Amino acid sequence: MNTVQVQDPGLILGIVVIIAIVAVAAWLFHRKQQSRRLAQRFGTEYDRAVSSLGSQEKAEAELMAREQRVQKLAIVPLAPAEAHRFAAAWTELQRRFVDSPKGVLAEADLLVRELMTKRGYPMADFERRAADISVDHADVVGNYRAAQAIAARDQRGEADTEQLRQGVVHYRALFEKLLDDGSVGAAGHAYAHRVEAKKVRMQS
Repeated sequence: MNTVQVQDPGLILGIVVIIAIVAVAAWLFHRKQQSRRLAQRFGTEYDRAVSSLGSQEKAEAELMAREQRVQKLAIVPLAPAEAHRFAAAWTELQRRFVDSPKGVLAEADLLVRELMTKRGYPMADFERRAADISVDHADVVGNYRAAQAIAARDQRGEADTEQLRQGVVHYRALFEKLLDDGSVGAAGHAYAHRVEAKKVRMQS
């Protein structure tokens, strides 16, 4: 004999509401954790994305898309010989700046691009390059943007010597990060000691 159980519709509705509340709470918690993670990883670049895109949701979608894109790149370290070559090139660039600042900023930009290419970053337009850099080096992407802005003024003949110096300093921040993060062997450590001495001279 079959037994038909009559269940209380109100009880079923209550269970459904509770499940929905728990699901919403879990989603909100996930979003909060995701927002915190992205803000910590991207720093000021997070705020910049929110401001430029107009909403937190759009900014976070963009930043996560950057993460996914960069995860697919083959970012590689430099061999000691390559690290030494780049370090020597930057030292020579800074020496030329002291003697004749004109044109050095453009050379700094080219050297940074070459280093990015060697590490495995694709050479798209500037905004794409800055976006890719921001994933692993958010602390210096602001320097990269500032250097690019000064380089643009230099191309128009509007940058004075002090601005050019600041531009080289900004490029150097990214250059050092990419070289230190990507170098293997003693070349990277030796470079760090040399560049510290150069910093004192350029900032004095």
